[in-house]
Amino acid sequence: MRDVPPGYDPSQYERPSVTVDVVIFTLRDQDLQVLLIRRKHPPFGDYWAIPGGFVQMDESLETAALRELEEETGVRDVYIEQLYTFGQPERDPRTRVITVAYFALAPASAFPPLRAGDDAADAQWWSMYDLPPLAFDHAEILDYALTRLRYKLEYSAVGFELLSATFTLSELQSAYEVILGEELDRGNFRKKLHKAAIVEPTREYRNTRGRPARLYRFRDDAVAEVKARRLFP
Repeated sequence: MRDVPPGYDPSQYERPSVTVDVVIFTLRDQDLQVLLIRRKHPPFGDYWAIPGGFVQMDESLETAALRELEEETGVRDVYIEQLYTFGQPERDPRTRVITVAYFALAPASAFPPLRAGDDAADAQWWSMYDLPPLAFDHAEILDYALTRLRYKLEYSAVGFELLSATFTLSELQSAYEVILGEELDRGNFRKKLHKAAIVEPTREYRNTRGRPARLYRFRDDAVAEVKARRLFP
């Protein structure tokens, strides 16, 4: 069943190159930020870009994405999932390149100090709402990633990947507001959060300007794909 047909010659067929790109989000300073690298070499030398690179012949797509992320930024051990495939014929001036984009989420505390790899001149966090000029079609990829994140926030617990293990309800609401780009009614948010039963209180508190705020955590026994649409007006 797995035999190669007699006389088959793969060199007779044009074969596009395949890359992976990793959009990595975090919440920093009450802002949704994305990790970008500044390209060292052409094409688009000195432009900012999503971390990524070519897939090697002996590795899976996800393995390639994790490898490129670590090589170019030093980041590892983060939540990652496949986002979309981008394959417009002219997206890369070098040759026909199809890229499989991934996106990753983690709290800011999970990241070590950034370091640029051999193929990058710099690595830096940028606000998703104030991006520099980007290489290739990476502006389109980031737009798609933000749309996916907002959509997943409505029906899954994926947003909790951006928070620390424990958080106040105000911090949780702020995270939703930053990602969605809109304000949420405090009373309505907390009422629907309680009804959704996806968080539980801890015995710990955090000192604030007013009275101490109770810390919460995501429920371990909650279904991963919890229907959280009820959190939204």
